[in-house]
Amino acid sequence: MAKYFDVHPENPQKRAIDQVVGLVREGGLIAYPTDSCFALGCRLGNKDGIDRIKSIRQLDEKHHFTLVCRDFAQLGQFVLVNNSVFRSIKAATPGSYTFILPATKEVPRRLLHPKKKTVGVRIPDHVVAQALLAELGEPLVSSTLLLPDQQEPLTQGWEIKDELDHVLDAVIDSGDCGTEPTTVVDFSDGEPEIVRYGAGDPARFE
Repeated sequence: MAKYFDVHPENPQKRAIDQVVGLVREGGLIAYPTDSCFALGCRLGNKDGIDRIKSIRQLDEKHHFTLVCRDFAQLGQFVLVNNSVFRSIKAATPGSYTFILPATKEVPRRLLHPKKKTVGVRIPDHVVAQALLAELGEPLVSSTLLLPDQQEPLTQGWEIKDELDHVLDAVIDSGDCGTEPTTVVDFSDGEPEIVRYGAGDPARFE
C-alpha cells in the first residue's frame, strides 16, 4: 500500500519530505507533483523501480526516461552539453521542458535510448519537487504519470492512490499540477528539435 502525504505547496513540511526521501532511498517508487503534471519517480540505480514504471505505463525499450535534477550543476554530471546548448537550456530552466542530450557514463545503460545513447533531463520549477530533490541529493528517474488506457495524466493525489495503491510506495499530494506534460526538445545532434509540444513555451527553440 502506498503512503499518502498531503504536502503544503509553498512550504512543504520537512518531516513529510524526509519520510518520502527515506522511502526512495530504500528502493521505493513514488508519485510526485511537478510544474507540468504528476510523475513517477525512483532512484537512479533502482532497477525494480524502473521496471515498475515500465509496467505501469506499458513502455517499450525506446522510451526516454527523464532524470529530474535539482539544478544545472547536477544536470551537468549526467549529460554532455556544449556552450551554445548550455546557454539555450540555462535560459529555459527551471521550467516545463525536458531536454534530450547525449548521456555521460554516470547514467546506467538501461536508461539510455538503445541506439542514440541519449537520456532526457529536466529541472522543474516546482517547490515540492525541488524540496524532494534537495533532500535526496541526486536526480529522480522519472516518467509522466500517464496510464496506457487514458488520454490525460492523473491530476488528483487521492485518485492516484486509489488507482495505483498496490504498485506505489508513496503518493505526494500538494494540489493540482495540471495535465500538460513538458515540452520535449531534442539536442542530441546539437540543434534543437521539438519532439513534443507541451507546457513549456516552444517559441525559444523554434
